[in-house]
Amino acid sequence: MSNTYRLATLEDAEELLSLTLRAYEPIRKLGIQFPAATADIELVKHNITNHSCYVLEQNNSIVATLSVRLFEEVTDLPCVWWFAVDPAYKKQGFGSKILRYVEEVIIRDTLKAPAVALGTSDKHPWLIPMYERNGYERFYEVDHGERGKGVFLRKVLIPEMFFTTNKKI
Repeated sequence: MSNTYRLATLEDAEELLSLTLRAYEPIRKLGIQFPAATADIELVKHNITNHSCYVLEQNNSIVATLSVRLFEEVTDLPCVWWFAVDPAYKKQGFGSKILRYVEEVIIRDTLKAPAVALGTSDKHPWLIPMYERNGYERFYEVDHGERGKGVFLRKVLIPEMFFTTNKKI
């Protein structure tokens, strides 16, 4: 079984939309308003075109995706978002593999960023603990009233660089 990491192309849009909607079904049931949870083909194409959308393929089928973008209102660090694993491939380590690939190969080694950030909802029952188990720590929260809090977490990838920068982090 061959695993391939690559940037998504517009030709992947339909497959990514299908994977995303299936993967985010539990998010919709929780009432959390992540853009990916109710994506349409135009939003998927926008993500591919305007952000770095990575896919993990196994035997020429996309099994996971993770995008990198900036969220300058909160941090100067690159942010991961739109993280989805095909439900047919859950609990097989594909989420960990693509997350580790993007953190290490793309953000740390290629972009030379000292850390990575992400945002999620405090209403999600397992995402924050999962990210904390993977080395992320909370650094910022924003109150959205009845919708709950937006929680931003970061993971230091290059400690000697992170602790000497003056960036907004």
